[in-house]
Amino acid sequence: MTHTLILKKPIAFFDLETTGIEPMKDRIVEISIAKALPNGEVIVKTQRINPTIPIPIETSLIHGIYDEDIQNEPTFKTVARTLAQFLDGCDLGGYNCNRFDIPLLVEEFLRANVDFDLKNRRLIDVQRIFHVMEPRTLKAAYKFYCGKELVNAHSAEADTLATFEVLESMVVRYDGAIAADEKGNEVIIGNDIETLNKLMLNNNVDLRGHMVYNKDGKEVVNFGKHKGTLVVDVLQKEPSFYDWILKSDFPLDTKRKLTEIKLRMFNKR
Repeated sequence: MTHTLILKKPIAFFDLETTGIEPMKDRIVEISIAKALPNGEVIVKTQRINPTIPIPIETSLIHGIYDEDIQNEPTFKTVARTLAQFLDGCDLGGYNCNRFDIPLLVEEFLRANVDFDLKNRRLIDVQRIFHVMEPRTLKAAYKFYCGKELVNAHSAEADTLATFEVLESMVVRYDGAIAADEKGNEVIIGNDIETLNKLMLNNNVDLRGHMVYNKDGKEVVNFGKHKGTLVVDVLQKEPSFYDWILKSDFPLDTKRKLTEIKLRMFNKR
């Protein structure tokens, strides 16, 4: 398989089938990755995972993977380092990946004690481009852009490859078109991952948006009684806030980002 994207570095499109929709408590049962290289080559890797927790029947009815199907598969912790190596140096892409797949994948890596850093990675959410230009589902997108019916929807590999084909068609269709990012800034669409990434940018500090950057670029709390308050002010006036976050059911990524802010404050003393 080959591609037509103009790349300076590899980009890995991926899709997850999971036990549910909560990144901090649910687990991966299947991951499929289509790694596009700058030379035009595409490497596809698909792996089923034993989530170590039961798959709810209502979830199995959607993706067709049941407990007995994955009981002999490796756990994520077993394959985490191999996956991290495969994704090393790659930008990341997928369908609705910025809101779900990437946060859950990061949580899985952190649970496995693998430092999967998103710094210097561009995150290309094909759904975001699609919703900006043609608000519809993946199935409709595949038919609209590629002129084909999506067979085996909710299969990780079928969805991954369909998403990849949709982006290639989008790049051709919208080359030179003007769109708006989440802040209303104009972006000219082109066959360029850096340009497409501008449509993905938001003001989240952590992946789930429990903390966000304000208009001055400062981190503020984005929930509860402290919403809108500078994180450093909350940590100074209410030190127990940090312990509460670490002991509560917040994503590991949120806890890590809060710890980085706390350490930064300590180092400035």
